[in-house]
Amino acid sequence: MSLEPSAKTVQLRRYDLVPGVLDDFLAWFHAEIVPVRTAQGFTVEFAYADREAEQFTWAVSVPGDAAAFTALEQTYLASEGRAAAFAGQPTRVAVSHVGLVETVVEAGSRA
Repeated sequence: MSLEPSAKTVQLRRYDLVPGVLDDFLAWFHAEIVPVRTAQGFTVEFAYADREAEQFTWAVSVPGDAAAFTALEQTYLASEGRAAAFAGQPTRVAVSHVGLVETVVEAGSRA
């Protein structure tokens, strides 16, 4: 399946958090990660917290194909902004599940 020129590539990120850190993680995510990601050209598609399971799930996207996403991701990973956002932060993610995903139902569709 090929992407149209206006298509976007989405990366789904799901974290199993260290017990008891969800509120601190959310404050840090909003204050540090969202601004750094958006400044680098990513769009935050959504973010959800599951308090009971102590999980956090979110998605970021970029216009274009997987190669475009990978190129921007490499720039982000090497950025000073990302380094500053993570500097001095405790470990809050116990396990992460990260990968590119495809749309199978559009938002707002009735299933």
